Amino acid sequence: MKKPLIIFGAGDIAQLAHFYFCTDSNYEVVAFTVDAAYLTVAEFCGLPVVSLDELPSRYLPDTHEMFIALSYSKLNEIRKEKYLAAKALGYRLATYISSHATVLNEGRIGDNCFILEDNTIQPFVTIGNNVTLWSGNHIGHHSTIHDHCFIASHVVISGGVEIEESCFIGVNATLRDHIKVGPKCVIGAGALLLADAEPEGVYFGQATERAKVPSSRLRKI
Repeated sequence: MKKPLIIFGAGDIAQLAHFYFCTDSNYEVVAFTVDAAYLTVAEFCGLPVVSLDELPSRYLPDTHEMFIALSYSKLNEIRKEKYLAAKALGYRLATYISSHATVLNEGRIGDNCFILEDNTIQPFVTIGNNVTLWSGNHIGHHSTIHDHCFIASHVVISGGVEIEESCFIGVNATLRDHIKVGPKCVIGAGALLLADAEPEGVYFGQATERAKVPSSRLRKI
Protein backbone atom coordinates (compact mmCIF):
# COMPACT_ATOMS: atom_id res chain seq x y z
CA MET A 1 0.00 0.00 0.00
CA LYS A 2 1.38 3.39 -0.99
CA LYS A 3 2.17 6.01 1.64
CA PRO A 4 0.30 9.35 1.42
CA LEU A 5 2.53 12.32 0.55
CA ILE A 6 2.06 16.09 0.54
CA ILE A 7 4.31 18.21 -1.68
CA PHE A 8 5.29 21.71 -0.59
CA GLY A 9 5.30 23.98 -3.63
CA ALA A 10 3.17 24.70 -6.68
CA GLY A 11 5.71 25.42 -9.40
CA ASP A 12 7.79 23.53 -11.94
CA ILE A 13 9.79 21.54 -9.37
CA ALA A 14 6.61 20.60 -7.51
CA GLN A 15 5.12 19.38 -10.79
CA LEU A 16 8.25 17.32 -11.47
CA ALA A 17 8.19 15.91 -7.94
CA HIS A 18 4.56 14.92 -8.46
CA PHE A 19 5.51 13.10 -11.68
CA TYR A 20 8.47 11.24 -10.18
CA PHE A 21 6.76 10.23 -6.94
CA CYS A 22 3.62 9.12 -8.79
CA THR A 23 5.40 7.06 -11.44
CA ASP A 24 8.45 5.70 -9.62
CA SER A 25 7.94 5.38 -5.86
CA ASN A 26 5.84 3.78 -3.14
CA TYR A 27 4.19 7.13 -2.35
CA GLU A 28 0.82 8.50 -3.41
CA VAL A 29 0.67 12.30 -3.68
CA VAL A 30 -2.59 13.46 -2.07
CA ALA A 31 -2.18 17.25 -1.86
CA PHE A 32 0.08 20.26 -2.30
CA THR A 33 0.79 22.96 0.25
CA VAL A 34 2.19 26.50 0.18
CA ASP A 35 2.43 29.42 2.58
CA ALA A 36 -0.91 31.20 2.96
CA ALA A 37 0.43 34.33 1.26
CA TYR A 38 1.13 32.31 -1.92
CA LEU A 39 -2.16 30.39 -2.00
CA THR A 40 -3.59 31.58 -5.32
CA VAL A 41 -5.17 28.38 -6.71
CA ALA A 42 -7.34 25.68 -5.18
CA GLU A 43 -5.88 22.84 -7.27
CA PHE A 44 -2.54 21.88 -8.79
CA CYS A 45 -1.96 18.76 -10.88
CA GLY A 46 -5.58 17.89 -10.17
CA LEU A 47 -5.03 17.80 -6.39
CA PRO A 48 -6.02 20.22 -3.61
CA VAL A 49 -3.66 23.02 -2.55
CA VAL A 50 -3.91 24.01 1.11
CA SER A 51 -2.08 26.58 3.19
CA LEU A 52 0.73 25.31 5.39
CA ASP A 53 -0.87 26.62 8.58
CA GLU A 54 -4.03 24.57 7.91
CA LEU A 55 -2.17 21.45 6.82
CA PRO A 56 -1.85 19.57 10.17
CA SER A 57 -5.59 19.71 10.80
CA ARG A 58 -6.44 18.31 7.37
CA TYR A 59 -3.54 15.92 6.74
CA LEU A 60 -2.23 14.55 10.02
CA PRO A 61 1.55 14.38 10.49
CA ASP A 62 1.15 10.93 12.03
CA THR A 63 -0.22 9.52 8.78
CA HIS A 64 1.27 11.70 6.04
CA GLU A 65 4.78 12.54 4.91
CA MET A 66 5.92 15.68 3.13
CA PHE A 67 8.40 16.59 0.42
CA ILE A 68 9.78 20.13 -0.03
CA ALA A 69 9.90 20.71 -3.80
CA LEU A 70 11.85 23.95 -4.07
CA SER A 71 14.96 25.08 -5.97
CA TYR A 72 18.25 26.61 -4.83
CA SER A 73 16.85 30.17 -4.37
CA LYS A 74 18.89 32.31 -1.97
CA LEU A 75 21.55 29.61 -1.84
CA ASN A 76 19.08 26.94 -0.73
CA GLU A 77 17.93 28.99 2.27
CA ILE A 78 14.24 28.95 1.33
CA ARG A 79 14.25 25.17 0.84
CA LYS A 80 16.09 24.80 4.16
CA GLU A 81 13.59 27.07 5.94
CA LYS A 82 10.59 25.08 4.68
CA TYR A 83 12.32 21.80 5.46
CA LEU A 84 12.78 22.87 9.06
CA ALA A 85 9.22 24.21 9.22
CA ALA A 86 7.80 20.86 8.06
CA LYS A 87 9.82 19.00 10.67
CA ALA A 88 8.65 21.45 13.36
CA LEU A 89 5.05 20.57 12.43
CA GLY A 90 5.87 16.92 13.03
CA TYR A 91 6.02 15.66 9.44
CA ARG A 92 8.50 13.09 8.23
CA LEU A 93 10.27 14.18 5.04
CA ALA A 94 10.25 11.77 2.11
CA THR A 95 13.23 11.11 -0.16
CA TYR A 96 12.93 10.28 -3.84
CA ILE A 97 15.61 8.10 -5.45
CA SER A 98 15.08 7.26 -9.11
CA SER A 99 14.98 3.60 -9.99
CA HIS A 100 17.20 4.62 -12.93
CA ALA A 101 20.00 5.85 -10.64
CA THR A 102 22.96 3.70 -9.64
CA VAL A 103 23.22 3.89 -5.84
CA LEU A 104 26.00 1.87 -4.21
CA ASN A 105 26.49 3.68 -0.89
CA GLU A 106 24.40 1.34 1.29
CA GLY A 107 21.63 3.88 1.76
CA ARG A 108 23.62 6.68 3.40
CA ILE A 109 21.17 9.28 2.11
CA GLY A 110 19.19 11.70 4.29
CA ASP A 111 15.58 12.82 4.16
CA ASN A 112 13.98 15.19 1.64
CA CYS A 113 16.56 14.29 -0.98
CA PHE A 114 15.65 14.41 -4.70
CA ILE A 115 17.92 12.08 -6.67
CA LEU A 116 16.97 11.89 -10.32
CA GLU A 117 17.78 9.49 -13.14
CA ASP A 118 21.28 8.52 -14.28
CA ASN A 119 23.07 9.61 -11.12
CA THR A 120 25.96 7.35 -10.13
CA ILE A 121 26.62 7.31 -6.39
CA GLN A 122 29.68 5.21 -5.67
CA PRO A 123 30.45 3.18 -2.53
CA PHE A 124 31.19 4.96 0.76
CA VAL A 125 29.49 8.20 -0.30
CA THR A 126 27.44 10.04 2.34
CA ILE A 127 24.62 12.39 1.32
CA GLY A 128 22.97 14.57 3.96
CA ASN A 129 19.45 15.90 4.31
CA ASN A 130 17.56 18.07 1.81
CA VAL A 131 20.03 17.49 -1.04
CA THR A 132 19.05 17.68 -4.71
CA LEU A 133 21.00 15.72 -7.31
CA TRP A 134 19.58 16.58 -10.71
CA SER A 135 20.09 14.05 -13.50
CA GLY A 136 23.33 12.54 -14.73
CA ASN A 137 25.87 13.29 -11.98
CA HIS A 138 28.87 11.24 -10.83
CA ILE A 139 29.47 11.25 -7.06
CA GLY A 140 32.85 9.63 -6.44
CA HIS A 141 33.70 7.16 -3.69
CA HIS A 142 34.23 8.39 -0.11
CA SER A 143 32.74 11.80 -0.91
CA THR A 144 30.39 13.64 1.45
CA ILE A 145 27.65 16.09 0.48
CA HIS A 146 26.29 17.91 3.52
CA ASP A 147 22.75 19.19 4.10
CA HIS A 148 20.79 21.58 1.87
CA CYS A 149 23.00 21.38 -1.24
CA PHE A 150 21.83 21.51 -4.87
CA ILE A 151 23.86 19.71 -7.53
CA ALA A 152 22.76 20.46 -11.10
CA SER A 153 23.15 18.03 -14.03
CA HIS A 154 26.28 16.26 -15.31
CA VAL A 155 28.53 17.31 -12.46
CA VAL A 156 31.63 15.20 -11.79
CA ILE A 157 32.55 15.01 -8.11
CA SER A 158 35.71 12.94 -7.82
CA GLY A 159 36.60 10.64 -4.94
CA GLY A 160 37.06 11.91 -1.40
CA VAL A 161 35.47 15.34 -1.94
CA GLU A 162 33.65 17.08 0.92
CA ILE A 163 30.93 19.62 0.06
CA GLU A 164 29.71 21.54 3.06
CA GLU A 165 26.20 22.86 3.74
CA SER A 166 24.11 24.98 1.35
CA CYS A 167 26.33 24.85 -1.74
CA PHE A 168 25.22 25.12 -5.36
CA ILE A 169 27.17 23.34 -8.11
CA GLY A 170 26.22 24.16 -11.70
CA VAL A 171 25.86 22.09 -14.84
CA ASN A 172 28.99 20.29 -16.10
CA ALA A 173 31.22 21.45 -13.23
CA THR A 174 34.16 19.18 -12.35
CA LEU A 175 35.68 18.82 -8.88
CA ARG A 176 39.01 17.04 -8.54
CA ASP A 177 39.56 14.42 -5.86
CA HIS A 178 40.15 15.07 -2.14
CA ILE A 179 39.23 18.74 -2.04
CA LYS A 180 36.87 20.53 0.33
CA VAL A 181 34.15 22.99 -0.68
CA GLY A 182 33.23 25.39 2.12
CA PRO A 183 29.65 26.22 3.07
CA LYS A 184 27.50 28.42 0.82
CA CYS A 185 29.78 28.17 -2.20
CA VAL A 186 28.62 28.64 -5.78
CA ILE A 187 30.49 26.58 -8.36
CA GLY A 188 29.29 27.84 -11.73
CA ALA A 189 28.43 25.92 -14.88
CA GLY A 190 31.46 24.37 -16.53
CA ALA A 191 33.83 25.32 -13.70
CA LEU A 192 36.92 23.20 -13.02
CA LEU A 193 37.80 23.18 -9.31
CA LEU A 194 41.29 21.87 -8.54
CA ALA A 195 41.76 23.09 -4.95
CA ASP A 196 39.75 23.78 -1.81
CA ALA A 197 37.00 26.39 -2.05
CA GLU A 198 36.71 28.89 0.79
CA PRO A 199 33.29 29.47 2.44
CA GLU A 200 30.91 31.65 0.40
CA GLY A 201 33.24 31.48 -2.60
CA VAL A 202 31.99 32.00 -6.14
CA TYR A 203 33.80 30.14 -8.93
CA PHE A 204 32.81 30.70 -12.56
CA GLY A 205 33.80 28.66 -15.59
CA GLN A 206 35.02 30.32 -18.77
CA ALA A 207 32.24 31.24 -21.16
CA THR A 208 32.72 30.43 -24.86
CA GLU A 209 33.09 33.60 -26.90
CA ARG A 210 31.56 34.12 -30.32
CA ALA A 211 34.02 33.55 -33.15
CA LYS A 212 34.90 36.46 -35.41
CA VAL A 213 33.87 34.41 -38.47
CA PRO A 214 30.10 34.30 -39.12
CA SER A 215 28.41 30.94 -39.63
CA SER A 216 27.66 31.78 -43.28
CA ARG A 217 31.40 31.60 -44.04
CA LEU A 218 31.87 28.09 -42.64
CA ARG A 219 32.34 25.74 -45.59
CA LYS A 220 31.99 22.37 -43.84
CA ILE A 221 28.63 22.95 -42.18
